[in-house]
Amino acid sequence: MTTSPPDWLPAVARSPLDDKLGIEIVDYSPDRLVATMPVAGNEQPYGLLHGGATCALVESLGSWAAVIGAGPGRRVVGVELNASYLRAATAGTVTAVCTPVRRGRTLSTFLVEVTDDRGRTTASARLTCAIL
Repeated sequence: MTTSPPDWLPAVARSPLDDKLGIEIVDYSPDRLVATMPVAGNEQPYGLLHGGATCALVESLGSWAAVIGAGPGRRVVGVELNASYLRAATAGTVTAVCTPVRRGRTLSTFLVEVTDDRGRTTASARLTCAIL
């Protein structure tokens, strides 16, 4: 881990879905959050990484980015998710990199690029979160 999570993030904030999918945040830099997820166990019937699993990865990582940007005591919810699938992942681990587009008082938007073990882009997504 390059950048640790902020001290004020609750230790129990990991979601049960993140646990089921094997999503792990490996860098908490506010300008570049990074997470990984295994392909195994998250495939659709044809052996490809499921698009829903990819969207869950994007939503989890982008939501954490929004929480970190919003600061202590604030909550966030996703209000829009747009994802394009560019290449199939069939094995190994995918890595998602989340960067902010805009951080506002009430809305924040992030771009998330998902790549396979060979560094090839498998999906590109945009997530907008409302800050409560």
